[in-house]
Amino acid sequence: MLGHGGAAQATDGYFLSGVGTKAKGEAGVAIALPQDALSIAANPAAATELGDRLDGGIELFIPDRGATIRGNGAGADGNFSGNGANPFVLPEVGYVRQLSEKVAIGIALYGGGGMNTTYARNPFASFGAKGAAGVDLKQMLVAPTLAVKALPGQSIGVPPLLAVQIFSATGLQPFAAQSLDPARFTDKGANWAVATGVRLGWLGHFGSRVTLGAFYQSKLRSRRFDDYAGLFPGHGRFDVPASYGAGLSIRPIRALTLSGDVKRIDYAGVAAVGNPLSRLFAGNLFGSDDGPGFGWRDITVYKAGIGYTIDSHWTVRAGYGRSGNPVPASQTLLNILAPGVVQSHYTAGATWTSRSGVEVTGYVMRAPRNRVAGSGSIPIPFGGGEADIDLAETSLGLSFGKRF
Repeated sequence: MLGHGGAAQATDGYFLSGVGTKAKGEAGVAIALPQDALSIAANPAAATELGDRLDGGIELFIPDRGATIRGNGAGADGNFSGNGANPFVLPEVGYVRQLSEKVAIGIALYGGGGMNTTYARNPFASFGAKGAAGVDLKQMLVAPTLAVKALPGQSIGVPPLLAVQIFSATGLQPFAAQSLDPARFTDKGANWAVATGVRLGWLGHFGSRVTLGAFYQSKLRSRRFDDYAGLFPGHGRFDVPASYGAGLSIRPIRALTLSGDVKRIDYAGVAAVGNPLSRLFAGNLFGSDDGPGFGWRDITVYKAGIGYTIDSHWTVRAGYGRSGNPVPASQTLLNILAPGVVQSHYTAGATWTSRSGVEVTGYVMRAPRNRVAGSGSIPIPFGGGEADIDLAETSLGLSFGKRF
């Protein structure tokens, strides 16, 4: 995921669980719960609800990723740590301005997700790999937003999306022999590409206590990583998957808010992410139009959060998120490089507001370790056996905000 200044293995596959420290304190719930300027990253229609405000934050993200190879005829058996790079610092900033009672604009800059592993002891050394092994995908999104109150209590938002992606891979030499372009497969340094798309959002109030929201984000079409044209399908293309979802927020009493989101992420719709390793043995080399990828499947993500305003200075939050596991047991070999298998995460947070209106928000998150045991995961040409992968995560964040 993003490296230092980006993200590194996230809780919703390779997407971050949420954007904005307030949302992260409630497991990322935000589609129908605008709380700060970064809420427009989840639902652009939220811009009409926020007034004029500026928010910025920073997160310290600590993933714990690893792998085990067992029963391998090439001598690769062992336990391997992918934690050669840790921790990760993730910045984000958002600004919203009301142009009129019905029209608002804004912009958000934030990490969308990514993947990072660094194995000082290379799991593929017995296959002939040299040096440390790993991948690093950094992904920063820019979302300028226009939102309009189309009807009383009903808003829509339409921002274009720009994703700047930086990728590098090391220590994957044995697989290059199965590539359309072996010279542009691994150890080529950092390469960057820009992806573009659009996100649509709707936010509606039904009485004073119920809010609904929905969003759709198109697949972000990316330029190719030319230096890795022999690695990813389509000669180095790595698009950002489409996603869509809905949210509900209920305020049974003035001080209490109960909220939930459900989201679908179409990982399988991106060849570099969704194509299985079996494509290689059907005659499609790495880097070809229908070549192998990580073999991820689509997932559904559920989030629930609670917020309680104690007084004019303090608001406390908690949340729980549960996502599907995108990595099938048959695809764990390549996913030693991208073990995005965390499924549950627990969060807590709080905001203190000064007399002058400055908001200071903090949150913590813990995603317990999840392990996927391989099943038919290492092909016979690589010695057979199984690759098991695991991931746990801890993060904490701090932000400052002000409504003007």
